[in-house]
Amino acid sequence: MSHATLQPNLFKRGLIEGKRQPGLWLTLESLNATEILAGAGYSWLLLDMEHTPVDPSQVSQHLRAAKGGTAEVVVRIPWNEPIMMKRLLDAGVRSFMVPFVQNAEEARAAVAATRYPPHGIRGVSGNMRGNNYARIKDYNERYHEEQCIIAQIETPAAAVAIPEIGAVEGVDGIFVGPNDLAANMGLFGKPGAPEVRAEIDRALDAIKKTGRAPGILNFNVGEARELFDAGYSYIAVGSDTAILARRSEALLGEINAA
Repeated sequence: MSHATLQPNLFKRGLIEGKRQPGLWLTLESLNATEILAGAGYSWLLLDMEHTPVDPSQVSQHLRAAKGGTAEVVVRIPWNEPIMMKRLLDAGVRSFMVPFVQNAEEARAAVAATRYPPHGIRGVSGNMRGNNYARIKDYNERYHEEQCIIAQIETPAAAVAIPEIGAVEGVDGIFVGPNDLAANMGLFGKPGAPEVRAEIDRALDAIKKTGRAPGILNFNVGEARELFDAGYSYIAVGSDTAILARRSEALLGEINAA
């Protein structure tokens, strides 16, 4: 029987080193889009299960579509619960974004769902895609080294709890969700409002103090550059849907203006 090795998670390495890592959101449920964008040179792709109908069986297909590209596939689960995470881990997902983390207890629960006992509650499957069908012989001892857990902050209360969330062992990054943050501040649809921008800046400072990697989403190129310069290290700078919609509209406008 051939032996496989645990592949390094270069995205996680980049978080530790503080590298600038631009990424894209995947919401089209298209394997072709995932394959195309995985080879475009980005550091990571966020496969969104929270706001799309993507199910676990589709996730494994997206992982295969992205194989050979430069991007680590980070899966945003629908909610912070262990059953979905267990199934996705067995399917080969190793990088997660966990939505709506409000405090240290919820952050610890997210990490525990990814770890085998005695360090967590993950159930054991001997032959699964995650361990290359038992061909990675040291998987059980080393799997956690390449796992990446990102806690998403989406409310003012969660922003206040950043120090305690960042203190949880196993949390690799803390990601600010500007649209939900704005909505939960009473400013729905206004992530660029001065009050929200100020909260985003405060969150960045708090995340830096924890030593965890700070991330955010911003599809405006100029603003994304400013956020990189300010210290956010991984930023979603676009999505498959937005690129297709906005670029197709812009192209039509260019043709009609000629």
